[in-house]
Amino acid sequence: FSVAQDFFGDLTTLSLAYARGWDSVGKRGQAESDWEDKDLQNYNLGLTQVITKNALFSIDVDVITDEGKLENPYRQNRYVDPNDSTAYLYQPEVYPDTRTSTALGFRGMYFLPYRASVKLEYRYFSDSWDIQANTYGVSYSHAFDESWIFETRLRYYEQDQARFYSDLFPFANSQTHVARDKELSTYSGITYGFGVSYEVKQGVIPFVKRLQLSLLADILDYDYENFRDVTASGSYLPGEEPLYELDAWVTRTSLIVEF
Repeated sequence: FSVAQDFFGDLTTLSLAYARGWDSVGKRGQAESDWEDKDLQNYNLGLTQVITKNALFSIDVDVITDEGKLENPYRQNRYVDPNDSTAYLYQPEVYPDTRTSTALGFRGMYFLPYRASVKLEYRYFSDSWDIQANTYGVSYSHAFDESWIFETRLRYYEQDQARFYSDLFPFANSQTHVARDKELSTYSGITYGFGVSYEVKQGVIPFVKRLQLSLLADILDYDYENFRDVTASGSYLPGEEPLYELDAWVTRTSLIVEF
């Protein structure tokens, strides 16, 4: 649920939100009686302030608590083969049963006089697994005539690893919690995005209040500092494989019709 209240002549808005989710985690084919529960709660506090007729500023605080089966039952980590130091073996990942995450976000938007806007944002994240992350973003949106909107954006992300993460453990069960998920490693990356939207206004098409077609694309360039690509071609000793890199295009198309 969420509630919001305006103050000071509707120039300030304070909002509160709460969400809760439940899930059961297990492998396909596994008896459901052996599945384990997962519980999530999300608390949000937000403040939006109108600075001038062309400028907005907002702050959001999110606190998320996770409890239960938090690891992916299909994911594994690797360790050095005790009988052959040039090879490695796999074992299931084991995460802590609880996780508390806190995120603090700042956003500023300025509306330009020629039907355009600029948005700046920063987000800080930390959790009880010792992950700390920073996100920086800037975007620009420009409207042409009454139907076309073009936008471009740039996002930089960086994070430190979880305390129980390792690309290669020295031996099996070398510590209480073990993980090799690359999203828990140390990495950073840039996302370049751009998009175009075309909207048909009310009255152009009978019985249609609004029709909007959007095409968005993102270019992802991420480098991982301590997660290695074991699928790389060539002969490598454990822990000496090339570091993993992610280069990808992501495209999205949407059609919105309101009657």
